[in-house]
Amino acid sequence: MRHRIEIHSISARFIHLEISGLAADLSGQITVTQTPAVQTTEAGKTVVMRCTCRIYSSYLAWYQQKPGEAPKLLIYQISNRNTGTPSRFSGCGSYTDFTLTISGVQIEDTGDYYCQSEHYISNSWVFTQ
Repeated sequence: MRHRIEIHSISARFIHLEISGLAADLSGQITVTQTPAVQTTEAGKTVVMRCTCRIYSSYLAWYQQKPGEAPKLLIYQISNRNTGTPSRFSGCGSYTDFTLTISGVQIEDTGDYYCQSEHYISNSWVFTQ
């Protein structure tokens, strides 16, 4: 029996930075774009998601979110699997281009996937949201 698995990539385009209690809006300066927006596949296939950052990042994370649940960290610092992340998930990339690969996708992998970049700018860490 074939099951349809739908994977959504969500692009982050807004950043909010708190510096010593003062908010600085960096919207538009640092963006990440994910492709493709939606993938439909079958169990056992390989799925590749891409994340492109406008500015170089050496700290990139991937999250999975299922309806009604909080986002779950899958991959941190580009390629490190978080505790409990199945080995079928892998991350790679450098500079501004990154990928998340699910090898042998399972039905439970259906959900929304986010990439988050971190940047060190003017002595402060900035995160995409």
